[in-house]
Amino acid sequence: QVQLVESGGGLVQAGGSLRLSCAPSGRTFSRYVMGWFRQAPGKERELVAAIWWNGDSTYLPDSVKGRFTISRDNAKNTVYLQMSSLKPEDTGVYYCASGPYYSGRTYHLSGSYDSWGQGTQVTVSS
Repeated sequence: QVQLVESGGGLVQAGGSLRLSCAPSGRTFSRYVMGWFRQAPGKERELVAAIWWNGDSTYLPDSVKGRFTISRDNAKNTVYLQMSSLKPEDTGVYYCASGPYYSGRTYHLSGSYDSWGQGTQVTVSS
């Protein structure tokens, strides 16, 4: 089982920036995908960014493309979500997730991930 610890959430004004960090530990697969999801009150959990184990492939939905960046530092074994030009609609609990890589699996679905962090609150004020 992989343990994921997130950090970096907080309160920021619209237009501001935040960087979230996720440090996995424990058993890991040699090929895996790390994702950041967010969940706003009353809404379903949605993917905002994903990065593949080699760091060469990333995915971001149109809602955050150009504003969010996902990256990894293998030396620190940490995945980052850099969020810029934040909007009030970006408010929610942000979760780091990890799942083994299988060809053909769709990684924008939460069911493709088997390990989750505890979540960190991001609040964007208008």
